Amino acid sequence: MSPRALFVAVFIGLSLLPLAAQADASFTIVGQNDLRYSKDHLRVAPGESVTIKLVNKSHLPASAMAHNWVLLKHSADPGAFDDAAQSAPANDYFPQARADQTIAHTGMVAGGESDTVTFTAPEEPGDYIYICTFPGHFAAGMKGVLTVQ
Repeated sequence: MSPRALFVAVFIGLSLLPLAAQADASFTIVGQNDLRYSKDHLRVAPGESVTIKLVNKSHLPASAMAHNWVLLKHSADPGAFDDAAQSAPANDYFPQARADQTIAHTGMVAGGESDTVTFTAPEEPGDYIYICTFPGHFAAGMKGVLTVQ
């Protein structure tokens, strides 16, 4: 192969790399005092790198209004997971015995705090539920859906 042909082949190959690379998805979600997430539906591609930044802008004490973000696998029952979380206050209401039912989660954040988690979106397309496990929040409707398509 001539040097010119080699240069052209390398140039074309390198110029195609960005097209093949998976784009990253980044979302900022605010946990609100009305027990809702500011975003209750997110869309990502299979295998995509996803970053979630959870922000709590509440002025209430942490004992009254803290939030987390827990993304569950398809096989997880959100109600049962939340029930188990209620007996894990020492672990920020995250039931370690059910950690295998999650894809990703943030820590519990009090007013004025934030936490960020980065994970790889599942390869299997579908809807994945995310919830807040602070007592009473999921039952009040603090949940959303991450759609992988």
